[in-house]
Amino acid sequence: MLTVQAMTTYIGHKQIIKQGSFEVAAGDIAGLIGPNGAGKTTIMKTILGLMVFTGQIQINHQTVLEQDHHALAKVGALIEHPAIYPFLTGWDNLRLYAQTAANIQTVVTQLAMTTFIRQKAKDYSLGMKQKLGIALALLNQPELVLLDEPMNGLDIEATILVRKIIKQYARNGTTFLISSHILGELQKIMTDVILVNEGRIVLNQPVHKLNQLRQQRCHFVTDDIPTTVKLLQAQKIPIKSVHDGLSIDRGYLFQVQDLLAAHNLHLLALSPYDISFEQLIVRLLTQGNGVGR
Repeated sequence: MLTVQAMTTYIGHKQIIKQGSFEVAAGDIAGLIGPNGAGKTTIMKTILGLMVFTGQIQINHQTVLEQDHHALAKVGALIEHPAIYPFLTGWDNLRLYAQTAANIQTVVTQLAMTTFIRQKAKDYSLGMKQKLGIALALLNQPELVLLDEPMNGLDIEATILVRKIIKQYARNGTTFLISSHILGELQKIMTDVILVNEGRIVLNQPVHKLNQLRQQRCHFVTDDIPTTVKLLQAQKIPIKSVHDGLSIDRGYLFQVQDLLAAHNLHLLALSPYDISFEQLIVRLLTQGNGVGR
């Protein structure tokens, strides 16, 4: 659905995004993750044809051009702040862009906006404005939706509701690119991760592959830790001290078990040693190594 190839985005003569390439398949929910200033919002603006860029961006096989936005006809977006007219009601804001009244009623009902949709937007709370911005992005049944910090200002109930709606749209084929600093929220919905740092795409992978990286080590305890350490070091097996035991890469597990048995050392405990998703992201950002799909 979305293919970005060698995209370089400029502000003046300065490169902000540098040779960025990634793809998102139809119906996927891609999380765009990175530290402040990494380029997440700039990437979204570039996809929308709002920035000067080189390279190629295609949406459903149609090329995005700076002077021709035909490829964006079925794209919805919420970037930075909801673009709403404060002296119009929420309904009238939606009516400006809606293709049919039925489309308006659909998003109003889905986002539980009935009680305030006829009020002027200038009187909305932050959460109400955010809901209206998300409604504008979902209006007219888009094929691709870009959401920049969509959970900003939403209470717990509204956050759960928005997650549910995103999953529902994705099941029906809508593709999402979502940026957020709240990794815990993204984890609950995203199928793919696009990691960006200092204007470069560090990683573009399905979540299930990243989870495999989180589970590559084992924690174990023996009845003689000092002797075990000397034995494994002599065999040049990389080990780390963890809590009351040791940690090894899973690839060495069978070799370690054989060595312990051969030297009459007893294995008292063995368990997977997983790192959190947040720890993995920090590690990948620190390493800065690009990993493809």
